[in-house]
Parts: sequence; C-alpha cells; structure tokens
Amino acid sequence: MKTAALGGASLAAGTGALAARGARGRARGARRPNVVLVLTDDQGYGDLACLGNPIIQTPNLDRLHGQSTRLTDFHVCPTCAPTRASLMTGRYCNRTGVWHTIMGRSILRSDEVTMAEAFAASGYRTAIFGKWHLGDSYPYRPQDRGFHETLCHGGGGVGQTPDYWGNGYFDDTYWHNGEPAPQTGYCTDVWFDGAMDFIARNKERPFFCYLSTNAPHTPLYVDEKYSKPYKDAGVEPEQAAFYGMIANIDENTGRLMAHLREHGLEDNTILLFITDNGTGTGFRKGQGYNAGMRGTKGSEYDGGHRVPCFIRWPGGPIQPGRDVDRLAAHIDILPSLIELCGLDTRRTAPFDGRSLAPILTDPAAEWADRALVVDSQRIEHPEQWRKCAVMTQRWRLVNGTELYDMDSDPGQKQDAAAAHGDVVQGLRKAYEDWWADTSQRFDEYCPLTLGADAENPVRLTCHDWHGPQVPWNQGLIRKGMEANGFWAVEVARQGTYRFELRRWPVELDAPIRSAVDGGVAIDATRARLRVGDTELTEPVDDAAAAAVFEVALKPGPARLQTWFEAEGGAPRGAYYVYVTRIEER
Repeated sequence: MKTAALGGASLAAGTGALAARGARGRARGARRPNVVLVLTDDQGYGDLACLGNPIIQTPNLDRLHGQSTRLTDFHVCPTCAPTRASLMTGRYCNRTGVWHTIMGRSILRSDEVTMAEAFAASGYRTAIFGKWHLGDSYPYRPQDRGFHETLCHGGGGVGQTPDYWGNGYFDDTYWHNGEPAPQTGYCTDVWFDGAMDFIARNKERPFFCYLSTNAPHTPLYVDEKYSKPYKDAGVEPEQAAFYGMIANIDENTGRLMAHLREHGLEDNTILLFITDNGTGTGFRKGQGYNAGMRGTKGSEYDGGHRVPCFIRWPGGPIQPGRDVDRLAAHIDILPSLIELCGLDTRRTAPFDGRSLAPILTDPAAEWADRALVVDSQRIEHPEQWRKCAVMTQRWRLVNGTELYDMDSDPGQKQDAAAAHGDVVQGLRKAYEDWWADTSQRFDEYCPLTLGADAENPVRLTCHDWHGPQVPWNQGLIRKGMEANGFWAVEVARQGTYRFELRRWPVELDAPIRSAVDGGVAIDATRARLRVGDTELTEPVDDAAAAAVFEVALKPGPARLQTWFEAEGGAPRGAYYVYVTRIEER
C-alpha cells in the first residue's frame, strides 16, 4: 500500500507500533476504558451553540465540549455511508467499496475489519444502536461485523426502502439482533434508551457502544415541543424542525452523560461525539449558520466535510477544555482507539489513518504534516478528480485546479492556484498516488449472499440495485417508480432456491397489482427472473402477493435481475426479492 505521502505513520509499520504501546498499557494492569461513540447524521460543524451558532441551544453538547479535547480541523466524507465506512475501518472509504449511499455502493466489503471486530477481539462487549448503512443482508449486517448486540433501522434512514415498512420516526419497528421488534417512542430516544440499557447490563466489563442516530437527517420529524421554540423565534419551518431534532439529541446526550456518572463509569469511559458530514439543513440559501465555511453536505469544500469532534476521558490522559488544531480525519479514530485502549491489533488491516493519541494526550507532541483526501462520488463507478479535496494543514486543492490558503482564507473565497503552482503540482501528485492506490478494486461488486445458513431466507431490496435509477425510499415504492437494475449475488451452496418477487415487502403482504398504503397500482401481467444463465417467466395473478420461481443453482457469483411486465406498459423491477435455499444437491 502506498502510504508515504498520504498516510504518515500508516500501519504497515504503525500496527506494530500501536501493538507495542497497547501492550505497555495492558501491562499497567488497569481495566481498559469503555468507549461510547456518538455519531449524528447531517449535523454540521456550525449546528452547535458552543461552535458559534447564535440560534440553536445545545446546553448538554456545550458541556461535553467544555469537558473534552476538541479537534478543530477534523474531516469526514461529504456524505454518510462513506464516512461510516472510513470510521469503522480506519481506511479510505473508496478502498472499502463504499463511495455512494445506494446502488450497492454503500456496502462495506466483507474482507474489511471493523472497529467492532477490533474491540470484540480484545474482550469488549460491543453494540450498535441506530444507523448502520453499510449493508442490510449477510455478510454485511452489523451482527456479521463484530457487534454482539444490534438495534438498527434499515438502509440509510428511517423510511428508506430497506427499512421496516411504514416506519416514520415514532413507534417504529427496528431490527433487534436481526429480528423485527416493535419499539415505543421517538427514534432518537429509542437509540439512547437501548444504549443506556446495554451500558447498564455490561458495566462490569469493558464495552464499546456505537450510538449512531439517523437524526437530524431528513425527513424532518420531531415532537413539536422541540421545534416550536425555533418557529416562535422566526426560524423557517424546516430549519426549525432540524434544530428541534438536534435539541432532542442534546437532551439525550445529557441523559447519557448522567447515566455514565450514575453507574460509576464516567471516569473510565472515552466518550466521542462526531457528525458524519456537513450540515444538511442548518444553512440554506444564506440562512442559518455555517461557521464561515463554504459548502454544505455533499460539497468538496470544507463546509461539506469539516465537522465537530469532541473526545472526553475524565480518568485518562485526555485533558478537558483543550483545542487541537492539527489536521485529522475519520480514518484516524480507529488507530487512536486501538492505542488508547490497548487493543489487540493482530486482525486489523493496514490503516490509512494514524493514531491521534500523541496529540490528544500531550500538548507538546510533534505532529508531522500530511496530505489527506476526501471526495464525493455518489455514482455507480468512481471518476478521477470528481468533487475532491486534497488537504494539508495549510492548503486545500479542490477538484484538482482550485487552491485555497486556509491560514488566510478559511472561507475558501480566493483561488490561489496561479500564485502557488508548485503547491498545486505537489498536491495533484499526492492525489494521483492516492487514486492509484485506492482505485484498485473499483471493478468489483460487494455480492449479496444467497443460501447462507446465517440468513436463509435473505431479503434483497432495490436500494442495492446496480443501475441508473434506484427507488431508495418507501415513498418511491408507493409511487411505483419505473426503474430496474441488477443485484450482484454470491450463491453460497448448491441447491434449489425459491425466489419470491414482490412489489410490496412481506410485512405488508399486499398483491403485486394492488394500490395499498397510499400507493399506486402497477399493471403487471407477467414476472420475469434472470439469475446467472437461467431466465424464467411466470404470469402474475390479480391476487398474488409474489411471483414465485424455483431454480437449481451452483455455488459462485452471479447477477440477479427481475421484471414486472405488461403489454404496452413500462416494466419495473421487483422492489423486494426474498430468496430461500430449500434443498441441497
């Protein structure tokens, strides 16, 4: 792996260094610290009172800010699934197969090693509550990636296509350890309640709790009591709801901090607060607050990827109330936690990030500059130089041509490329090396497994189609969006497989041609299935909830595609397909 220009002390050598430092930490005999990682969705750097927002009130997050070491030049990806992939692995998202939020490109490669696996290998109890967004079927689910306990919604948000049908933020059904489980209350409250229960049950042993909220991502649903103060203050309705969702997160953060204290866990728990990209709704059309940055969610400018990062460890060597302005990123979090917690590194892959422990624990520590890359692909096949930024402590090279001096121009208003051609060329070279290294597997898919004992039957949704259009939320399913694509699959075992092609999910169990739950009817008189070299067609009856096929398959990779067709009508793919291995040969 090429790391000299981009990774600093990457873990080709760095894994050994971290293992040695971790061993020294274990030799001291102290119990390893617990870790609680809070990651919010679409909350930007400027969406906190403690970071200058004059409108929003976030007293508990402000208190956490005051008790933490703060990374003030901390960067993630411009959108959510890529950030999660990098955070979980310490590696650039494009390397891990995750550069989009849909189209099968939000699935974390099965050979990547996750943060949860690193903690579990060192004896921690691990759990996730909230948003995963790195794969909804085996072997990509959180329970397949090192988490002992899981309580999650499907896809990238509540109400998206892979989520349980009809979820709407209140009194939803989420997947608890892989099974649908009805919940009571608002989604963010449910995630925090679950996390606090997990913490209480595991307080006698080290634990890693990943608390990943879907709020304040759209749709902007929250109880009126949280949004009304902002509406009354003249904030436009959508922004008021967005701030209200953050107010609820803030309230829950206060509950979490009190819970750790009440259970005697505060001093020996590393509590991290990070967000996953620039603001989604906090700054629009010049309204709101964006900390003087250019760009918002999805942007290659700093407003798209510079986010808050607070790290608190009252009983450890991390000092409260200190700002660290060194360039840092999501890829640094896992190697940092490995060192701080003394984790076993034997199963980890080489990291693109490096441990921040030296600068988190020692104000006088030296920190060599480096070049980091972020980009926003959001397409099926990545394109070189697309919506990218190469970052050093001082410079930002944007899209390969624009150069900004962050010391004198933090708002990225004046292109300095003409005056600093040598810097442009150096950063272009760094990007080209990065691209050559991270693009080596771009032609691969992350195949969904059929017939595995761990998940049989398996549910496939159009969220993971490879194709030009994807019905990624349930609203598009209700509308009967005219679209199609294929799934990349891997047949685990030889046998006969039953394929159920559905327009509606099994929990709704409605006829293919019906208009239910506010949806529209589609005209489908026949269904077609193609898997590998086999293609079959069946008529669609008026009352049929599924078109069923049985196919003998051999192990190995294949493409799976479906059609609902009618004479003279536009064909669509089956939005949901349930595949069961029913016998072996």
